Amino acid sequence: MKKVIVISTSLRRGSNSDMLADQFAEGAKAAGNEVEKISLVGKNIQFCKGCFGCQKLGRCVINDDVNAIMAKVLKADVICWATPIYYYEMSGQMKTLIDRLNGMYEQDYQFRDVYLLTTAAENEAETPKRAEAGLTGWIDCYPKSRLAGTLFCGGVNDPREIEGNPKLHVAYELGKRL
Repeated sequence: MKKVIVISTSLRRGSNSDMLADQFAEGAKAAGNEVEKISLVGKNIQFCKGCFGCQKLGRCVINDDVNAIMAKVLKADVICWATPIYYYEMSGQMKTLIDRLNGMYEQDYQFRDVYLLTTAAENEAETPKRAEAGLTGWIDCYPKSRLAGTLFCGGVNDPREIEGNPKLHVAYELGKRL
C-alpha cells in the first residue's frame, strides 16, 4: 500500500482538472492505496518572500496553509498534481505552492513517483509542455523522484465538456496502476 497525495490546484470546485484528480484518486483507492486529495480551493497560500528561512527551519516562516501541505507531501510515496493550463502554463496557484515547498529541499522526503494531470481549452500536443517542464524543474531538486506519468485532456472549457470524456477513465486507470 502506498500513501498517495493528489493536489488539485484549480480554484474552481468541480473543474475539469479537479475531475481528473478525483478519478486518479478513485483509481488509486481501488488499487488499495491510502489516498488524500488536497484541493487548493479556500487555502491561504501566500507568495514566497525569498528569505530562505525555510532552509534553516525546515518549514516556511509564513503562517498559512503551506506547512500543513508540505508535511503531507514529505510523507507521501506518490504525488499527483492536477492543474488547468492557463496561457500554456500551469496555474499560478500551483506555481506558488511549488515555490513555497522550498522548505522540503534539505529534508528527507518519501515520494518517488510524481504524476501530472492537465486540462486546457486548447487541444494541441504541445499545450501541456511548459507545465511539464516547470514541474520537472521541481522534481529535479528531489533526485530520488521522477515524473512517472502525465495525462493531458485538451479541448475542454466548460466542466460539462469533460463528462463522459475517455480521459476520465484514463485518469482512473493511471491511479489504479499504483
